[in-house]
Amino acid sequence: MYMDIEKINPASVHFNPASAHAVLVTGAGRLLFLGGQNGVDISGNVVVGLHAQTEQALRNLMSVLGAGGGTPENIVKMTVYLVEGADPEEAFAVASKVWGRRPTAMTVVTVSGLANPSFLIEIDAIAAMPA
Repeated sequence: MYMDIEKINPASVHFNPASAHAVLVTGAGRLLFLGGQNGVDISGNVVVGLHAQTEQALRNLMSVLGAGGGTPENIVKMTVYLVEGADPEEAFAVASKVWGRRPTAMTVVTVSGLANPSFLIEIDAIAAMPA
């Protein structure tokens, strides 16, 4: 079955190479909603520091995505929650190394805290996958 994922970046809006302003999904497909992932390793330990937590959260997200039958190219929307005081530039630098050049619709939110006081970042996503 055919499914197309088109990134929309109108010339009338400032271009950000790290994200797309919108993503249009057409054709037959399925949606996979990925719950928030944090910097928790396979043993249940919270890794230390924003760098390590960002990398672990993205690796967890990609693992869950793979378990659902998707690939990073299927991500159409991502939301990043950063605890107040966490440096978004540091998180973006780490993310670009782990995630690569895969712009998608993205929202970054600063929050006063997450479920565990040790968490500095949480990332959730929506993936569109062929049927």
